[in-house]
Amino acid sequence: MDPRLPFIDLHRHLDGNVRLQTILDLGRQHNIRLPGDTLETLRPHVQVTEVMPDLVTWLAKLNWMIAVLGDYDACRRIARENVEDAHAEGLDYVELRFSPYFMAGPNKLDPVRVVEAVVAGVEEGRARTGLPVKLIGILSRTFGPEACRIELEALLSQRAHLVALDLAGDEKNWPAELFVEHFKRGRDAGWAITVHAGEAGGAPSVWAALEKLGATRIGHGIRAIDDPRLLDHLRERRIGLEVNLTSNVQTNTVPGFADHPMKRFLGHGLLATINTDDPVISGIDLRHEFTVAAPAAGLTPDEIALAQRHALEIAFLTRHERTQLAAREM
Repeated sequence: MDPRLPFIDLHRHLDGNVRLQTILDLGRQHNIRLPGDTLETLRPHVQVTEVMPDLVTWLAKLNWMIAVLGDYDACRRIARENVEDAHAEGLDYVELRFSPYFMAGPNKLDPVRVVEAVVAGVEEGRARTGLPVKLIGILSRTFGPEACRIELEALLSQRAHLVALDLAGDEKNWPAELFVEHFKRGRDAGWAITVHAGEAGGAPSVWAALEKLGATRIGHGIRAIDDPRLLDHLRERRIGLEVNLTSNVQTNTVPGFADHPMKRFLGHGLLATINTDDPVISGIDLRHEFTVAAPAAGLTPDEIALAQRHALEIAFLTRHERTQLAAREM
């Protein structure tokens, strides 16, 4: 990584990045029985220790993180801690995304109040650290279109505090076509659009995210490598790719780092970036992705720096904010 360039994470799930100690604390506070009562006994149930069979199995690691969200203070706490942890990692800018319906589910919280709590927690973290942070709201496709309508209303209740709308979850069984109206409303609200696609689904899923939902960035996008016309389209339209190297290996999206298409994406002129996805689940941080995962995927120092520059270019920032971030003394 180039220390002269901003250190940026554009694809980080705050509800998939809960400290193990916080899970223990909240479990005790809310009388929730956990599968382990120490950091080391809890870790195997939350962190990936081997390659998962598929994305859905990998996503099951999230369950204990949201199981302990017993009240709105818990939601605010994990949001604040995400900002604090990003600052402690040395990030210069981070975009955090979250699914209020997903977070609300285990303890039957109100998704509207979950959004309020997350916004408040991020504001607290920003005030404590000075770290620039933007929030992205997720619609969890796994729960179906009707649940996503409820989730969208909750996100819209704090529309001024979010910059973008995302679609995540079970990509194979809940295609983008089911969420066209949701994303039209998101665009009408003034949000940018980024969509998880080409991870568990193929290149057609990426096309649908672009053409049906209006995405200007794609989360993962790995299977775009299978469609030369799509690669050209992504390059010509300057569509950003939020790539997550370790996560892609752990979810069995690619067989290994050597098989990852990131190097080919960069060689084709795509605006591909390096991100963490769910750092606690993967047992990594952004520095690991740059210094360990990226070289394992065959990236040279120049290619890694190029991915850094791409992150600054495709971040959901105003022109003034981008200029300020680029000018920050690294």
